[in-house]
Amino acid sequence: MSAGHDHGGHAHDHTAGANAQMLSWALALTTAYLVAEVVGAFVFNSLALLSDAAHMLTDVAALVIALLAIRFGQKPADDKRTFGYKRFEILAAAFNALLLFGVAIYVLVEAVQRFRQPEAVQSTGMMIVAAIGLVVNLISMKLLTSGKDASMNVKGAYLEVWADMIGSVGVIAGALAIRFTGWTWVDPIVAVGIGLWVLPRTWVLLRDTTNVLLEGVPGGIKLPELRAGIAGLSGVAGVHDLHVWSMASDDINCTAHVTLAEGADADAIRKSVADMLHSRFGIEHCTIQTEAAAEQCEDTGHLHP
Repeated sequence: MSAGHDHGGHAHDHTAGANAQMLSWALALTTAYLVAEVVGAFVFNSLALLSDAAHMLTDVAALVIALLAIRFGQKPADDKRTFGYKRFEILAAAFNALLLFGVAIYVLVEAVQRFRQPEAVQSTGMMIVAAIGLVVNLISMKLLTSGKDASMNVKGAYLEVWADMIGSVGVIAGALAIRFTGWTWVDPIVAVGIGLWVLPRTWVLLRDTTNVLLEGVPGGIKLPELRAGIAGLSGVAGVHDLHVWSMASDDINCTAHVTLAEGADADAIRKSVADMLHSRFGIEHCTIQTEAAAEQCEDTGHLHP
């Protein structure tokens, strides 16, 4: 029985520095506007602005955590954390999702109170603040676009900024409606709409991060196809004890026990399996253990048959 370990194609995050710079710019813009929006929410008595400010606060938290995740993620593996600190990114993204759920609940409660006791809203000031927010969000989205597909944590920050952009549009529309109709109940409706708009996207982020934390099969990979791909290689008599999981959004790992056909070369089979996993499934870090049919593990009946 022999084992092989292949990580020659393992891709480390060479974009971490660029992501950190973009996140820093987005953080500076978002923090400055957050202060302005909170002041505007109280000065102009707008729940919609306050709702948007709450989401903006989660943006600030998301950007700060994303920056910390990059810093921690670059730390090398050690004797206590042999996989390094990449999973900090996933923990940060999960925290952001939970924070957004909390904000949505808060906004709903406040909106119910506004419906019971309507309050006057200064629509002009509300619209000006929201317009500034729209510009800030568009700039932040542009800064984060390049890194959102490579990092789940940056994607989380991007989604929150994106939600705030939609929120700013909603606040502007609400301010216009209040100005021309005098319907102050539009303000809490816009606030609730902002919360409900972001919840489905927040659920997707929480679902994806939970899958990583549970070491589930990464999205886009079908285990039966992967198993069939290994079993179909020349010299492979069978495959068992197959595991596929992610440590972070850009890091897929695989381990497997491969039973050799009679006369097959173990080293050649390990290389063949590793090459196939990389080319077909994008798996760049794999550990393949080979064994003759007579040596097959006794516990294959319950380990991922």
